[in-house]
Amino acid sequence: MKLTAFILPRCPYCLQMRELLEELRAERPELSAIEIEFIDESKQPSLADRYDYYRVPSFFLGERKLYEADPLWTRAEAKNRLSAMFDIVLEKE
Repeated sequence: MKLTAFILPRCPYCLQMRELLEELRAERPELSAIEIEFIDESKQPSLADRYDYYRVPSFFLGERKLYEADPLWTRAEAKNRLSAMFDIVLEKE
């Protein structure tokens, strides 16, 4: 399975997401098998415009949005939601 993630390089939530991904992959080695294509929306705006999201980072499986960051989430909440996203992806395999 391959996820598409829209990001911005200096976005603090995107930077935090990368840290959380590393933590989750260390805790759950099976997540390493899930490929993620990171797309800088500022460099590929026409591609980003084809997807329905407001905030970055946002993750999609095909055209289905599985995760969209919320600035009100705590770090723990963001990690839990990323983990839940991966559970959905693993169920599809």
